[in-house]
Amino acid sequence: MLSDPESFGPAVEGCIGIFHTATPIDFAVNEPEEVVTKRSIEGALGILRAGVKSKTVKRVVYTSSGSTEPFSDPEEKDVVDERVWSDVDMLGSVKPFGWSYAVSKVFTEKAVLEFGEQNGLEVVLLYLLFLLDGKKEEIGVTRYHMVHVDDVARAHIFLLEHPNPKGRYDCSPFIVPIEEISELLSAKYPEYQIPTVEELKGIKGVKLPNLISKKIVHAGFEFKYGMEHIFTQAKVFFFFASRRTLMILPVPQLPAVLVWLLGSSSNA
Repeated sequence: MLSDPESFGPAVEGCIGIFHTATPIDFAVNEPEEVVTKRSIEGALGILRAGVKSKTVKRVVYTSSGSTEPFSDPEEKDVVDERVWSDVDMLGSVKPFGWSYAVSKVFTEKAVLEFGEQNGLEVVLLYLLFLLDGKKEEIGVTRYHMVHVDDVARAHIFLLEHPNPKGRYDCSPFIVPIEEISELLSAKYPEYQIPTVEELKGIKGVKLPNLISKKIVHAGFEFKYGMEHIFTQAKVFFFFASRRTLMILPVPQLPAVLVWLLGSSSNA
């Protein structure tokens, strides 16, 4: 458990590498940001300390979040990369959706990188965007970064095995406007009532900057999967939009393909 760092020791004993893939998530900000951040930092550092204590762990691949990059300027940027950090003061002032989570990730990232440097432990960060699950969430964005889950797993292994990885790596091969998603699904699944591009133009939300993944590609990684694979191999979800947010609902009784319905009413 994150609150019991000593419990990590037996799990990492004899290992040469660690994949750190979990972090406390509180998009609804049910707890104070300070509480979320403290738990995130202490949990991550507890795992790193266990790695150092093992005498066998050489590298930790820390799964981080693209939310630590986009919120860096009041003016919208179309493209950002690993050199950019989200501004925690701006996040605390503006308080966009999931702001406390983004703040906790920024502070945790800096803490694990510093710990690695001070203790001779290689720490590499891999950035993902939103993981879409069966909960109702207020996403509130007009375009999505997408990556196939198999590419995510392969990227973790790639960074663990790479001879000399450095710092932070984005893992997002492309960004897709919701209008393009609607067009793709309308053509692929004509049996479903999917709102048109014109209907989607009224949706308001954050325009996420494109988190380019040149660094990991230049290091030798190759993304294998594109949009077609993502939409045909994923678990089924209905996605529909209210006036301000995108909502997500699972539909387990339908075939095992992803159906993204971006509607403007609850009848979707």
